[in-house]
Amino acid sequence: MIGKHIRMERIIDRNTNKTVIVPMDHGVSSGPIDGIVDLRDAIDKVVRGGANAIVEHKGMVGAGHRRSGKDVGLIIHLSASTSLSPYPNTKTMVCTVEEALRLGADAVSIHVNIGDDRERQMLNDFGLVSRRAREWGIPLLAMIYPRGDKIANEYDPKVLKHAARLGAELGADLVKISYSGSVESFRDVVLGCPVPVVIAGGEKMESDKEILQVVRGAMDAGGKGVSIGRNVFQHTDPTRMVGAISMIVHENASVEEASAFLNSNLLASERRESTE
Repeated sequence: MIGKHIRMERIIDRNTNKTVIVPMDHGVSSGPIDGIVDLRDAIDKVVRGGANAIVEHKGMVGAGHRRSGKDVGLIIHLSASTSLSPYPNTKTMVCTVEEALRLGADAVSIHVNIGDDRERQMLNDFGLVSRRAREWGIPLLAMIYPRGDKIANEYDPKVLKHAARLGAELGADLVKISYSGSVESFRDVVLGCPVPVVIAGGEKMESDKEILQVVRGAMDAGGKGVSIGRNVFQHTDPTRMVGAISMIVHENASVEEASAFLNSNLLASERRESTE
């Protein structure tokens, strides 16, 4: 298992045992949305801010490979669906563990929506990927979301507990789920999952402070990091936003300290623009 341990240190900080992941796999589901049109530039920005790893699909590895600058862990996403499909919540396999390894992946990820009408196939795929990842010694990040007719509220701590535990039960090394909304409820979610839990960023939030409060809450509840996409790469200053999030995740900073760091740079930028 030494290979897996070495690769885990490529996506999780070896000193804090926590991670800041920026997913950039949205091009399959939504197309070239703002923030990731130029993937290499987007990656440069978040890496400068201190991101530990990024997530992308196999075809974009070449487009995003920078050949210079600070290194970053590479997680290749194995499943996909599009927003144009009549079944957008049904993920299908589009890459294999072996392909990802040949492309230089440090880890692989899979997305499963429990409660979907086609949950059975996604769970089958999850099981197969888990086995192959274990055989090759490559970490597996499972993105588990409760989405379906029986799910009244996908942020309900009860269903999030189920989602997190499912990821661990089927062999994931890290589980990505949504934040439940409070430290107390999310602590229960984390307690039921024996592998590290990271939170999703979800839809674009109303304010920077809201993002940082969610991150702080997840850390206080025992979370091991974040996997935040749009709220980072669509920010006016992705580098600074990653830096602020990293302060909370890796340095145990408060929301106020992280906000001050973020806003000091934004104010300086506004002053420069006003004098030009």
